[in-house]
Amino acid sequence: MASDGERTLVLVKPDGVARRLVGEIVSRLERKGLRLCAMKLLVLSPAQAEAHYAPHVGKPFYPGLIRFITAGPSVAMVFEGPRAIALVRALMGATDPLNAAPGSIRGDLAVDMGMNLVHGSDAPEAAAREIANLFAPAEIVGAPLPDEGWLFGGGD
Repeated sequence: MASDGERTLVLVKPDGVARRLVGEIVSRLERKGLRLCAMKLLVLSPAQAEAHYAPHVGKPFYPGLIRFITAGPSVAMVFEGPRAIALVRALMGATDPLNAAPGSIRGDLAVDMGMNLVHGSDAPEAAAREIANLFAPAEIVGAPLPDEGWLFGGGD
């Protein structure tokens, strides 16, 4: 891992992709100062979904979670930064949009607890497991970008 903090998985779930909210969600995370290290659009396979939701096996809502997350495309991302896990969870808001603070992703954009737009890892161990489930190490860019002068043709 790069030296500038921890990593977390963020998923824009099928409802967020269908509602065309990916850009809005990425923008909120980037504006907070988190750095995007990996991103891909995918439909989770049943095996990926089962691995992702393994902590919920046996709970009454588990089958619905698997059906929902595999029903359409999601955008999987890795974000990095100091206290990235806590920051992402605060930006997402409470799981139930009715309890999510105004200004949070779910408080502003979600309408249903079962279709609440986003997932963010809840602990470092979960983040490591979830990231490894969806990304190969080579797919994650960990080095900081060079001085922005390269982008605008500055310096010589």
